[in-house]
Amino acid sequence: MSSRGRQFKDLINSKEILIQPGVYDGYSVRLIERAGFKTASISGAGVSESRMGWADRGVMTFEENLNNARRLADCSDLLLRADADTGYGNAMTVHFVVRAFEKAGMAALMIEDQVWPKRCGHMAGKACIPAEEMVQKVKAAVDARRDNDFVIVSRTDAAGPHGVDEAIRRLNMYAEAGADVMYADALLSKADIAKVAKNVPKPLIVNMGLGMRPRKTTPLMSPKQLQDIGVAAVSYPRLLTTAALRGMMNALDVFKDEVVGQNRVVERTDLQVGFEELNDLMGMKILDEMERKYTGG
Repeated sequence: MSSRGRQFKDLINSKEILIQPGVYDGYSVRLIERAGFKTASISGAGVSESRMGWADRGVMTFEENLNNARRLADCSDLLLRADADTGYGNAMTVHFVVRAFEKAGMAALMIEDQVWPKRCGHMAGKACIPAEEMVQKVKAAVDARRDNDFVIVSRTDAAGPHGVDEAIRRLNMYAEAGADVMYADALLSKADIAKVAKNVPKPLIVNMGLGMRPRKTTPLMSPKQLQDIGVAAVSYPRLLTTAALRGMMNALDVFKDEVVGQNRVVERTDLQVGFEELNDLMGMKILDEMERKYTGG
């Protein structure tokens, strides 16, 4: 069987656009796999918010990010793309970051050209390191991987602070340095997305903020619309983070208003998951089989 990276490359180089829902925890990664998707992108913002309790502003450390990615790979067969932020240092640091995420079972790793501490790509106040410095990080990432098919994704955040032409210039430099896949964040229009897709030499990923509206940056487009203008893959990093948050808000509203406030027990099927369904999702059958096999239980 081919490596995870090879499988990821085959998918992103196919004629059909690759759809990558965002994952961040055990629930989300199992749900995405159950829904039939082959790949997913780990949302750095989702991990920072759910694990650390802080916004995506560089609070999460390398080890915290890595450990979470490893856990997701351990409970799923999805081809996962991890988010290594800026690489947690200079080009030398990137070498060890790539080695660690590859060993953790990732199919791909994304590194961006923001200054540290970084911030969510759709926040104001972003700044980018010099393109030449990012080129060295890309070269270090490419050299570090043990499997030549482990996918290096180079992301630029330059469109916001410097314009789309600078984003294109940078992505071409990163491609020449050896990156396998391009990622342009926070593009402001459909025309900008099409322009980038037309002017970069390797597969392009864009993200859609489905679930996070309103947002003044990238407009929402369907996968087919993106495919038609040359985009190779689309990620939805906020799809499940926001849905989960809204579900918890709704459940707490009902709990506070009706159970606590009115002393009334209510059954809200729209806010409930069956016990058997939950156990099935979380691998109970596998654990039961292991118990029978190894302990005779």
